[in-house]
Amino acid sequence: MNSIFHRVSIRRYQDQPVEKEKIELLMRAGMAAPSAMNQQPWEFYVITNRETIADLAACSCYSGFSASAPLMIVPCYKTEVPAPSFQLIDLSAATENILLEADELGLGAVWMAVAPDADRIANVRRVLQIPERLVPFCMIAAGYPAEEKKQQDRYEPDRVHWVE
Repeated sequence: MNSIFHRVSIRRYQDQPVEKEKIELLMRAGMAAPSAMNQQPWEFYVITNRETIADLAACSCYSGFSASAPLMIVPCYKTEVPAPSFQLIDLSAATENILLEADELGLGAVWMAVAPDADRIANVRRVLQIPERLVPFCMIAAGYPAEEKKQQDRYEPDRVHWVE
């Protein structure tokens, strides 16, 4: 899994659409994530419409850069599931899988938080007309990178506690 040690947050994209085959692989990666009680609480909105992407980019003061992305994915979680206290954890795993698969496919991507911020949830819900049975978890901007970054080595041995 070299993507774990290669993936970085990419915020600038080439003006090139992402192929549907690659988008499907991203969705497959997201749905391959583990979830509590195998509840798989996710549904995904895939946005390629430039106007809608621009509207989503305006949903948070931190997401303006994403207006130039050719692809936006909005993972949502279902409100009615057996283990609701694990929805955010389940969606985090699905989102990380998507980010790693994006790197594997030669794409750049970045995770932009939505939940649990009530204003951001309302803004994204309004733009995409998301029904009440779903809650937008985050936004993932993706596309072919127009910037290069090296991943930082964040390993800190003093944060590892060995119990032998």
